[in-house]
Amino acid sequence: MIALVLAMVWNRRGQALVIALLSLFGVTAAVAAPAYLRAADRAVAVGQVETSVPAERAIELRTQRLDHRQDQPGAEPRDVDLSSAGTGEALTALPGFEYVYSAEYATVGLEPENTNRTRFVHRQNVCAHLTMTAGRCAYASGDVVLGAETGRRLGVQPGDTVSLAFALRPLGDPEYYAAGKPKQFLVAGLYRATDPADVFWGEHNYFGADSGNRPGEPAFVTAASLTTMDHGAMETGVDGYAGPGALAVDRLPALRGDLDQLQAAVSDIGTGVEFRSGLSGLLTRIDEGRRAAHRIVPVLAVALVLLACLTIFLAVGYGTEGRRPELAVVALRGARWGQRWWLATGENIIAILAGAVAGCVAGQLLVNVFTAWRFPGVGADAGLSSLRWAPVAAAAALLTALLAERRQIATPVAELLRRAPAVRGSARAVAAEAVVVLLAAVATVQLSAGLLGVGTFATSLIVIAAALVVARLLLPWATALGRRALRGGRLGPALAGFQLSRRPGAARLFALLTAAVAVVGYASAAVDVAARGRTVQSEVGTGATRVLSLAATGRQNVLTAVRAVDPHGAYAMAAVRLSASSGQPALIAADTTRLSAVALGPAFDAGALRPAAAPPVTLKGAEVAFDITASGFAESKTADLTAVLSPLAGGNDEIVPYGVVKNGRHTYAQTVRTCAQGCTLNSLRLSGPQGTLDVAGRLVVHNLRTADWRATEGGTAAASADGLKIDVTSLNGLAQGMFVQPADTPWPLPAITAGVTALRSINGLDAREVPVTVAQSLPVIPGGGAPAVLVDLDYADRLATDGAQTSGAQVWLNDKAPADVVTRLESHGLIITGDEKATQVRARLDNQGPAIALWFYVIVAVLATALAAGALILSASVDRARRVEDLSALRAQGLTRRALRQATLWTYPVLVAVAVAAGMAIAALGWWLTGWALPLAGLSPSVVPVPTWPDPLVVAATAVATAAVLAGVALAAGRRTLREIR
Repeated sequence: MIALVLAMVWNRRGQALVIALLSLFGVTAAVAAPAYLRAADRAVAVGQVETSVPAERAIELRTQRLDHRQDQPGAEPRDVDLSSAGTGEALTALPGFEYVYSAEYATVGLEPENTNRTRFVHRQNVCAHLTMTAGRCAYASGDVVLGAETGRRLGVQPGDTVSLAFALRPLGDPEYYAAGKPKQFLVAGLYRATDPADVFWGEHNYFGADSGNRPGEPAFVTAASLTTMDHGAMETGVDGYAGPGALAVDRLPALRGDLDQLQAAVSDIGTGVEFRSGLSGLLTRIDEGRRAAHRIVPVLAVALVLLACLTIFLAVGYGTEGRRPELAVVALRGARWGQRWWLATGENIIAILAGAVAGCVAGQLLVNVFTAWRFPGVGADAGLSSLRWAPVAAAAALLTALLAERRQIATPVAELLRRAPAVRGSARAVAAEAVVVLLAAVATVQLSAGLLGVGTFATSLIVIAAALVVARLLLPWATALGRRALRGGRLGPALAGFQLSRRPGAARLFALLTAAVAVVGYASAAVDVAARGRTVQSEVGTGATRVLSLAATGRQNVLTAVRAVDPHGAYAMAAVRLSASSGQPALIAADTTRLSAVALGPAFDAGALRPAAAPPVTLKGAEVAFDITASGFAESKTADLTAVLSPLAGGNDEIVPYGVVKNGRHTYAQTVRTCAQGCTLNSLRLSGPQGTLDVAGRLVVHNLRTADWRATEGGTAAASADGLKIDVTSLNGLAQGMFVQPADTPWPLPAITAGVTALRSINGLDAREVPVTVAQSLPVIPGGGAPAVLVDLDYADRLATDGAQTSGAQVWLNDKAPADVVTRLESHGLIITGDEKATQVRARLDNQGPAIALWFYVIVAVLATALAAGALILSASVDRARRVEDLSALRAQGLTRRALRQATLWTYPVLVAVAVAAGMAIAALGWWLTGWALPLAGLSPSVVPVPTWPDPLVVAATAVATAAVLAGVALAAGRRTLREIR
C-alpha cells in the first residue's frame, strides 16, 4: 500500500510539489516568527546601545570628602575614600567597564574677582583626552594646565606661574574666600577638550557654562598637586564607562544582575556615596522594545499560518476534487474504510510532512538571510526554540488536509462519478463561517484590553471572516454575469463566469486570494503608518534639521548672536522651548522672521505672528540715566526703581538697580558698560520697602517722551508732554512690584496654536500671564507638538519683565547650515550644551522594537503573496485536464478562437482583480478595527500627532503590485491551458 501511495505521489508529482510548498510556507511562517523575534531581541539591544547617549552607558559614584586638616593622628575616617583599594574594588565590579577616579575643589587666585572660582581638578588619564594648543600637559607635581580661552582672557602663557588657594563660599555670600595656604603652580600648557561629549568626562559638566559668563575650563592638575595642596573638603568620584564588548547583547542579562549587586554594595556603605547611572534606563528601554516587538510580530504571523492552512485546505480539496473518479473506483472495488482513507490522504500526508520538514529549515534560513541583510553583525541567534511552533503548524496542516478530504471520502459513489459536481451552500458551511465571524467579533472586543491573549488573533480572524463573507456575497454574481453574457451572445465571458460559479472550490479560492491580499494590505499599512510616524516624530518633533541647545543665556542675546552669524536668515533661527506645565501647553518662542526657512512642519502664517509695532525705546551710552520728578510719596513709603536693559551689541540683559526715588526732581544714573553701543529698555520696576503698605505717588520720567506705555497692576502709565507719567496707586500684595513697559509689541500677543481651543492667555517667558489672540490653528507646532503654542521670540521677550537668563534657549538650523556653525555661534558668546539632529532621532526610532518588528511584516507580505500565487497555480493545474477536454469539445463544435481566449485567459485574472479590490477593502476594515492597538509610535508617547492611516498612494501601489504578481501568475496558467486546447 505504501508503494502504491508513493507511486501516486510520483505520478502527480507536480501537484504533490505544490502541496509540499504550501505546507512549507505554513511551517516557515510558524518557524520564522519565533526565529525573527530572537533576532529582533538582539537587534533591539544592539540598536539601543548604538544610539544611546554617553550617560546611558556609564555609572557614577560621588562622595564628599571631609576636611581632615584638624583630625587627630590615627583617627577613624568619618567619610568614604573612593580611591582606597578596598572601597574601589568593591564598587568597580562591572566586567568590561573602564573606571576613572576624579577629585576637585574650588580655588581662588587665578580670576581677578573672587565671585568666580576656579575648578581645581584631578582626573585620571586626562591628558589623553585634551588637545594642547600651547605647551604640554601636566605631568609633575606643581604643574597645571588651563583652558585656551582662560589663557587668552587672563593673558596667561605656558611657563608662567600662578598662585592658587583652596576656597570656600559661605552660604548666601556671593564671593569665595581663601581657606588654605596659597601654592605656586607652573602653567605647563593650554588646552581644549578634544571631545567634550566623550563618555570619558562623565556628568561633571566640566566644559559647560561657568559663573561670570565664562566657558567651563577647569584647571587640571596631577594627583600629587591635588593632595599636597592645603585644602579642605573636596568632591571625589569614580566614573565607569563601558569598554569594548561590555554592552554586547549577550552580556546584557548578566549586566542587569551585576548592576543590582553594585547598587546593593553602595547601599551597604551608607549615605556617604551617591550612585548615578543611566544604564537602568537603557536596559529598561531595551526590555520595552522587546516587549513591543513580541506584541507586533504575532499579529500577522498568526494570520499567515491561518492563511497557509486555508491554502492547504483549498489545495487538498482541489486535488481531491480532481481525483473523484479515482476515489469512486476505489469505493466500487470494495476497499475497506481504512484503505480508502489511506489511499485518499496518503499522497497529501507525505507531501505535507515533507514540506513541514523543509519548512523548519527554510524558516530559520529565511530569517538568517533577512537579518544578515537588514541587521548586519547582529546575528539571528538560531536555536531549537524557534521550532517550538513547527509541530503545531504541521499538525494544523495535516488536520486541514484531513478535513478537506473528509467530504469526498464520505460522498456516495454516484455523486463522485458526476462530471459536474453539485455546488453546495450547506448549512454546515454557513455555520462554520458564522463561527469564524463570531470569533472575530469576540477577539476585536477583547482587543480593547490590549494586544494580548485573544486580542492577538483579532486581525487574523477579521481578515479570514471578512474574506469568507465577501466570497459568499460576491461569487454568486459570477453566475448572474455569466448568464447575462450568454444571453448577449458573449460566449467567452459566459464560460469564464460559469467556470468560477460551478467549481466547488472557486469560493474557497476567492476567499483565499482575498485574505492574502488583505494580509499584504494590512502589512503595507502598518509599515507605512509607522514609517511616516517616525518621520514626523524625528522632524516635526525635533523642530528643525538640527537643534543646538544652549547654556542659560539671555533671550535677546540669542537673537542678536544668531542674527549676527546668519544675517540673511538663510539657515539659523533663535528659539526658546518651554515644556508644558500643569494645565498649560508647551510654549515655543521663535524668531518668526526665519520660521519658514528653518522650521520643519506645516505651513505657517509667520507674518501674523509679527505684525507691525512701534520701535523699542533705545538708550545710548555706557551711563544710563533717568531724569525723574517724584511727588506724593509719603515719608518711609518710597519706591525703589529698577530697570531691565537689553544690550544692542549682544549679551545678557542687565538688571540695573537705581535705588529709592525721592520726592522732587533728580537724575538717577548707573554705569552699564554693555550699553556703550546702546540698549533697549525692557521694563521699569517700582517696588516698595519690604513690609511697607500703601506706597503711592507720581513719577514723571522726563527723558522718556515718545513711546506709548503699559503698566501692570499697581498703577497706570501714559505718555505726557513732560515725559513718561507713572501714577503708583498701591503696591500692596505685589511681591514683584509694579512694572512699566514701552507699548512696542502687539497686545494681545499673536499666537499660533495646536491642540488648544479657546486660548485667551499663556504663561509668558517670565511666567507672568500674557493675553494672546490666536492668529492660526495648526495640527502641530514644530518642536512642541500638541497641545502647544508658538509666538514671536522678540515680542514675547519684550513683554517679559524678568531680564533673566533662560535655560530653554536653542538655535534651530536647516540643512544649509555651514559645517563651522557651532564655532561661529561660540565666537558670539553662546555656549553649546547639546546638539540633536533629526536624523539622529530617526535613527533612535528606527532601532526601537516597533520599527524592527515591522520588518517581519515585509516577510509576511512576501509569503502571503507566494501562498496566493501557489493556490492559483494549483487550481489551474487541477482544472487544466478537464478544462482542456471541455473547451476542446466546444472548439470542435465551432467556438471561436476569440471566445476561447476569453474563456481561458480571463477566468483567473478577473478573479484576481476582484479579490485585490475586496482584499484592500478588508485590509482597511481590519486597520480601522485593530491598527490603533499596534504600538507603532515608539516606546514613549509622542507629543507630535502622528499619522493613523496609510498614504493612499502607498495603498494604491501595494494593490497594483499585488495584482500584477497574481494576475501574471494567473495569465501564465491560462496560457498553458490555452496551448493544450486542440
